[in-house]
Amino acid sequence: MTPLLSVRDIAKFYGQRIGCTDVSFDLYPGEVMGVVGESGSGKSTLLNCLAGHLPPDTGEVFFDTREAGLRDTLTMSEPERRMLSRTDWAFVHQHARDGLRMGVSAGGNVGERLMAVGARHYGDIRAAAVDWLGRVEITEDRVDDRPTAFSGGMQQRLQLARNLVTGPRLVFMDEPTGGLDVSVQARLLDLLRGLVREMGLSAIIVTHDLAVVRLLADRLMVMKDGRVVETGLTDQVLDDPQHGYTQLLVSSVLQV
Repeated sequence: MTPLLSVRDIAKFYGQRIGCTDVSFDLYPGEVMGVVGESGSGKSTLLNCLAGHLPPDTGEVFFDTREAGLRDTLTMSEPERRMLSRTDWAFVHQHARDGLRMGVSAGGNVGERLMAVGARHYGDIRAAAVDWLGRVEITEDRVDDRPTAFSGGMQQRLQLARNLVTGPRLVFMDEPTGGLDVSVQARLLDLLRGLVREMGLSAIIVTHDLAVVRLLADRLMVMKDGRVVETGLTDQVLDDPQHGYTQLLVSSVLQV
């Protein structure tokens, strides 16, 4: 099977400091990869390099495009990368405000992404927006409300609808449940798990929360000081960690 995403030797440096280095992996269609580690481990730097938000210093990121098969996204033109980010890719920010237009209605936030890929019929766009709001548990009577009127959990669900309405094949998620109350986190995780399965999504999820990857991720990468120190099936890594750092991460959660 051809990987959906093939990452080779990605590295990013901030002067003498390592952001991430020597990161390579393949992600297959329908697979969810979790990336864990403490603050400063390099996981968010890696995610932003993969998503095209940050130029890596070395490496290649091949994506299996619909038109031309595997292509290095780092050598794509800016218009090509922009179209990819509107269609087959999506990025879910930790803070929903970073991924939403706060001055635009909920329906408008979802509709904008459809318009960015060529949708023009107002009735169809609004119907799709209402449908997607329903799928993320936001009622139709909130379609004209602005995100500023929503709770943090609702804003995060709205960001999901905005990202998923175009049917992307790969979703990058940066701490998608970070900063939310525990009960709100549980509801969002349940929703996320259902959408991932229903849509057959591939995803890369960066988080410090091992419960999140246990629930959502098929495979797990553990990062420390910018390097991958352990990788494997999620349950295998969490139940029988081999690297000393992974053992510390797991035991610290168990002791809480």
